[in-house]
Amino acid sequence: MKKLITFFAALLLFSTFSTVSAQLAKDSWSVGFGFAYPRYFSSDLRPVEDNYGGFLSLQRNFTESVSMRLKGYYLSLNGRVPGGWFLYDNGTVVPSETEDITTTILMGDVDFIYHFVPCESVSPYLFVGGGVAHVDPDWDGIQNNYAKAATDFKWNAGLGVNWSLGVDWKLSTELTWHNTSSKVEGILNNNRQGVFGSNTTTYLTIDVGAQYYFGQGEPSKLCQLYDGISVDMEGTDYERIENIVKKYIPREVIKEVVVEVPKEQKQNWVLVGVKFDFNKYSLKTESYPILWHATQVLLSNPDLKVEIQGHTDAVGSESYNMTLGEKRAQTVKDYLVARGISADRLSIKSFGESAPIASNDTAEGRALNRRIEFKVLD
Repeated sequence: MKKLITFFAALLLFSTFSTVSAQLAKDSWSVGFGFAYPRYFSSDLRPVEDNYGGFLSLQRNFTESVSMRLKGYYLSLNGRVPGGWFLYDNGTVVPSETEDITTTILMGDVDFIYHFVPCESVSPYLFVGGGVAHVDPDWDGIQNNYAKAATDFKWNAGLGVNWSLGVDWKLSTELTWHNTSSKVEGILNNNRQGVFGSNTTTYLTIDVGAQYYFGQGEPSKLCQLYDGISVDMEGTDYERIENIVKKYIPREVIKEVVVEVPKEQKQNWVLVGVKFDFNKYSLKTESYPILWHATQVLLSNPDLKVEIQGHTDAVGSESYNMTLGEKRAQTVKDYLVARGISADRLSIKSFGESAPIASNDTAEGRALNRRIEFKVLD
């Protein structure tokens, strides 16, 4: 057990300093495999350490947060008969002394999974499910007429964490609580009562394995906030972008807020904070939270069409600034299309330096003039 604790502590430390980014599709399939360590949790047998097992799984990810999984186990679960003599209700006396009981378990589960933060590199989740278990307890020469191979229903619940290892691979760690009949250990008058008042046995499994994602569908628009920009983004600090989005626009808030378009639709919608460097049309990192919010407005209002207007400062020739303003508007359009906004709802227009909102005589004023505005179209 100490080795397991040490392993999980090392895994947590690794994930804390890992820079691997989470990648996610809106829908996908994945297969999993790995090792399982089972241990009695509520049983008339004393738990012992000499246990082992393995698992295989097939998972369907319907959305970023909701999945269903088929999972099969092979377990070798050991326990020790309570010390002294064990007395059955029918009067049979079983000498226990130091006898260990080994139960082989083959089981299959159907689990429903909810991922709390699916876009993160370290993603915790909860699951609940049920299935069947075929148990074969071996009492190793002790006369016990109830220790027979049997198949029975079971149910389970647990929690886990996915650790991103790249685009297609994740490390999975799980703790699962399994509840089934007392046939597992072959003790008929089990004193352990289940949630429905019947004789039950419960045991835990600690799973460590890998998941490979295949058949991935459309990339998740929930997670990838800055994909699809067509201009050169060399030198962009993506980690800073992530931190800005998390700080100023939490996803939980975005999901709950219903955005309404102002009634005065002919008034231009100024995207305050969407900024460009001097003489460039690549977005500055602080622009992404504002564009992400603009995306939510457009997604919440599917009939809305806008003209994306690009503006520049007055440095340079008028014709050059007109071209630069058009490129800036196109950059914003590319971002919105990559987030799921139909290109048919978006048009671009450049005003160049012709419509300043501040003086071009100061650096601050010129920065304000390098902007993007949305005009809501009839």
